Amino acid sequence: MTKQTIINLGAIEDIPLGQGRCFIVQNDEIAVFRSRSQAIFAIENRCPHRRGLLAEGIMGNDKVVCPLHGHKFDLATGKGSEGMECVRTFKVWQENGQILLEYPIAINVEKKCEDHYAEIVLSANSKIYYREERK
Repeated sequence: MTKQTIINLGAIEDIPLGQGRCFIVQNDEIAVFRSRSQAIFAIENRCPHRRGLLAEGIMGNDKVVCPLHGHKFDLATGKGSEGMECVRTFKVWQENGQILLEYPIAINVEKKCEDHYAEIVLSANSKIYYREERK
């Protein structure tokens, strides 16, 4: 099960037009780009081919070029220029001058039948326990 959470990444003005910046969210590197037309995009920061830092790539026509080997990635879809290559995309928008990112958090539910408790793990550092009623 996945839950979405909204994360404020800061001021849109912190990313110059036509460039990208890397943000760390829950141990994921996310590259956020701001086009010259003011559109913003968010993709995973590492190229799947040679792990190049996409936030450092050249951006144009809503695509980014990997600085290590020249493969291109569509910033809206994550689709790469080479066969099955792709990167994850994230929903991102601007509100009141702030960059907001929708980030998925996995929720694991484990049933422990012997003590009738269930454990929900929201992230690596937070756990919620609740008592299951036996019927």
